[in-house]
Amino acid sequence: MLGLGSKLGQVRVAAARCLFPGLQLHRSVGTSTGPQQKHGTFYEFRTYNIKPGKMADFLSLTEDKIHLRTAISELVGYWFLEFGNMNEVFHIWKYGSYKERTAVRRSLMQEKEWQHDYISKMMPMLNHQISEVTYLVPWAQMHTSSKPGVYELVSYQMVAGGPAVWGKAFQKALSAHDHVGYCKLIGAFHSEFGQLNRVHALWWHEDCDARAAGRHRAHEDVRVVAAVRDSVNYLVSQNNKLLVPTPFSPLQ
Repeated sequence: MLGLGSKLGQVRVAAARCLFPGLQLHRSVGTSTGPQQKHGTFYEFRTYNIKPGKMADFLSLTEDKIHLRTAISELVGYWFLEFGNMNEVFHIWKYGSYKERTAVRRSLMQEKEWQHDYISKMMPMLNHQISEVTYLVPWAQMHTSSKPGVYELVSYQMVAGGPAVWGKAFQKALSAHDHVGYCKLIGAFHSEFGQLNRVHALWWHEDCDARAAGRHRAHEDVRVVAAVRDSVNYLVSQNNKLLVPTPFSPLQ
């Protein structure tokens, strides 16, 4: 009997063929139940929208109390937004399994200092929160930066069908940017819970001017232009955010 993941994969492929009758599907790039899901590790993207005028207080409180949280599970990075949506912070947490995350959440609920000294003071500063579960795409690895810089999170809404439909073109486009030195790719992620058929690329830049210079070089590179031209056939929309690491972020 086919598992749920296989059945979902078949549904996605069938939907893609209905939308694009002449489309050739490349199974070698993996579906959403590809290798990166089989080993269990996933990354939770958390976005908090902070009330205007409260960002400094929020970051100060979080810096003072984040050790209570990182003692329980791994923080990958914690940033505030410089460009993009205003008054937001974005953080990534790594888990080895859903059981681990459940245990972490249960432990935090019972951690009196965390609840009393952080949660009760932090929640009134928030407008809303968004949580998204992601996996690294099958061909990607998680990297770190060798020196401090700024980060760019580019989010792509792709056509229905998952990586079996657009994975190869997406990989080609991101790899082309990475290989010409436009910027450094930290990770490429595919959504599992949250907005589906969504992928994220997390890039590192030395600074904003280095990003601008690299983007100019990329636009003049025929390899990048060709790769992007292929990938936009599967693109519905995209947005980007410039992220500045907080002092307590592991990724700087």
